[in-house]
Amino acid sequence: MDQNLPEDDEYRDAGEAVFAALLDRVGEAAPRPRLAPTRRVVELLGDPQTTYPVIHITGTNGKTSTSRITESILRAYGLRTGMMTSPHLVRLNERIVIDGEPISDRALAANWEDIQPYLAMVDAELGAKNEEPLTFFEALTVLAFACFADAPVDVAVIEVGMGGEWDSTNVADGLVAVVTPVALDHTKRLGSTVAEIARTKAGIIKPAASVISARQAETVQAELERAVELTESTLASEGEEFALLDSQVGVGGQLITVRGLAATYPDLFLPMYGTHQAHNAAVAIAAVESFLGAGTRPLDHDILTEGLATATSPGRLQLIGIEPTVLVDAAHNPHGAGALAEALGTYFHFDEVVAVIGILADKDAAGIVAALAPVVTRFHVTQSESDRAIPVDDLADIVAAGTDEDAVSRFDDVADALDAARTWAADAPRRGVIVTGSITLVGEALSLAVAREWLKK
Repeated sequence: MDQNLPEDDEYRDAGEAVFAALLDRVGEAAPRPRLAPTRRVVELLGDPQTTYPVIHITGTNGKTSTSRITESILRAYGLRTGMMTSPHLVRLNERIVIDGEPISDRALAANWEDIQPYLAMVDAELGAKNEEPLTFFEALTVLAFACFADAPVDVAVIEVGMGGEWDSTNVADGLVAVVTPVALDHTKRLGSTVAEIARTKAGIIKPAASVISARQAETVQAELERAVELTESTLASEGEEFALLDSQVGVGGQLITVRGLAATYPDLFLPMYGTHQAHNAAVAIAAVESFLGAGTRPLDHDILTEGLATATSPGRLQLIGIEPTVLVDAAHNPHGAGALAEALGTYFHFDEVVAVIGILADKDAAGIVAALAPVVTRFHVTQSESDRAIPVDDLADIVAAGTDEDAVSRFDDVADALDAARTWAADAPRRGVIVTGSITLVGEALSLAVAREWLKK
């Protein structure tokens, strides 16, 4: 790494410059179904993604939480970890995590500078063939792999950006391939049926890999079994080889008991809300068992306890305000919204809930609203700064069609929607605020909560 970098007070500008340079490329809303350009860059860099073992995680919902729990357990074991997740909530650095901390602006900028000649070379090669240059996510993936090699890390937990088979992260060969619950999402890119989507996601399964899967629909399970057979891999499925045995509501989270691949682990504290997070933890435990001991050696209970207790999942049923209670959850499809609705009913004791909601145009807005409607009293409809956000009036019409026009309020400004929601919630006891529908909206709410100190009484 080049140490001749700006002084401390200028590192932030250097980090922001990396994000700005990435934004000049084709965005993540339009990924390219190709692997060759990413493979060409990492080849020129000496294949940094092969210098450490990889746990590769795909699925529709729960990928980020499962990645974070897996990384936390590995780090509790004393391993130096790398983790790539997406998208970010507030800053790009959140996507590249080293030893549990977002990468520093200094390291981010230095590694970006190091890979520039190679990105430019591949951009030129693509241009000569009349192909589009490397996209935002392709360049980011290369950057993450380079950062992990530079650190260096002992193991990298890599979350797929979209799909699996042609996702740029798939230039890495995961020793362990993890599949979280698969449902309909990104149908224009991945397929119109759950089976088609599962087939694409199963593309991360490499020869002789250990595959860990959450409980899946029969059609998804069939696709995974087919991929496992073709690659001569092994498959451990939730409900068969491992399982969540119990989940009890606790202060600040839940107590869970998990039957893993090699042992049963009772009374583990997980500082996250929602039974879906308990299932994510079970999948993560099985993944770590598979990575550390091929699924045959029990994990140390004390180390596992530490790993779970220190796991975090920002933006996933995260408390960002008190008096009144304000929660954010990045549910952006019906499956995720259903898990959120269940958790609100189980882990919180609200009489009434107002949802501040904004949804992106490529999502099933009606399905999200239908999942939330049984537990939400009022909807404050708004839109994030994303250019993909559904316009307020259009989304409000969708919400009204699925609920009640009288329960819907429209806000052009996110801050106004949040202020009105907090005022309403403060007017009566046992009212709460949930911000959901898109990760971009959650990120904006998090920034406002910090700036306005909503967690301080």
